[in-house]
Amino acid sequence: MTLKYRGRAGAPRPFYFVRLQQEQAVKSLSFGMFIDRVKVYVKAGDGGNGCVSFRREKYVPRGGPNGGDGGRGGDVILEVNPHLNTLLDFRYRPINRARRGEHGKGKGRKGRDAPHLVLYVPPGTVVKDAESGKVLADLTNPKERFVVARGGRGGRGNTHFIRPWRQAPMYAEEGKPGEERWIFLELKLVADVGLVGLPNAGKSTLLSKVSAARPKVADYPFTTLVPHLGMVRLSEYRCFVIADIPGIIEKAHKGAGLGLSFLRHIERTKVLLQLIDLSNMEHDPWEAFQVVSKELNAYGGGVKDKPRLVVGTKLDMVTHIEKINALAERFHALGLPFHPVSAVTGEGIKELLEMTWKLLKEVERVPTVVGEER
Repeated sequence: MTLKYRGRAGAPRPFYFVRLQQEQAVKSLSFGMFIDRVKVYVKAGDGGNGCVSFRREKYVPRGGPNGGDGGRGGDVILEVNPHLNTLLDFRYRPINRARRGEHGKGKGRKGRDAPHLVLYVPPGTVVKDAESGKVLADLTNPKERFVVARGGRGGRGNTHFIRPWRQAPMYAEEGKPGEERWIFLELKLVADVGLVGLPNAGKSTLLSKVSAARPKVADYPFTTLVPHLGMVRLSEYRCFVIADIPGIIEKAHKGAGLGLSFLRHIERTKVLLQLIDLSNMEHDPWEAFQVVSKELNAYGGGVKDKPRLVVGTKLDMVTHIEKINALAERFHALGLPFHPVSAVTGEGIKELLEMTWKLLKEVERVPTVVGEER
């Protein structure tokens, strides 16, 4: 809820009210916004100009040229910071310019090179050229760097233009301009396992049960509006990262619902856990499975080829066990493993995590096929 001041018009606002507004703004920026796609302008620094100078000292007749070179402009570098998980900083700072190099000076002194401008991005950031759409870099490893715009070279001083027929050149070289471009930064979460399913299928509840993540859980659709990550630890040396992808509905690949906003986060996952609600009497579980599978296949990007495990949720609310057995037979006929669980009672959770770990180990032995970029 946004705070509104209802005092007399034109009167100064009390200091305590301004303080509350500041705290509210900080909370909204820190916790309430997940930005995974931004357009950014980057401009590298220009090179410094060369200097036109001549030696002028007592008892030194006919002093020659001694103009120094200009300094190099600063590069714009993207660096992966593992502590970041959003591109929110670029939403409020879309223009990024590096400093230019210093100009050359007399007595052969070179101008100082400008420092590089380092922009920190979260792991899984894809850098694309805004005009051509070409993928420039895919930054996934911590401390990985990519020079997105190179600084201009400094100009040469007049000492470089001395010739037998020109002993006193009166000109120097100008610095080269730095590169500039508009780029798109797209964040694709780096997770081992992705939870997909229709809205209110129990993804957030399962994530909160198996990890320390605390996503919003409620009994209405579209509770989760941003992806959430959690670490699942089976033992000291067995752990994996699981991601809760917001609900997928029919025609999501065409922009329906949350559309393509978060489907891209599935591309980096190794294994998919497709959740279906066993207690929902309005939508048949098999029909819900078909809707999500159709959207994943239509999205592309190699998502349909990922190993998949079908998970039936809300087992504690099911009264007819025969319905689950018939559903399991249909999945086994397709070659898909099926496992019912209850996040409330914990039934089947441990077995599900062991099956997921085993599937991850099998995937790591097979060469990964990279899907097409979207």
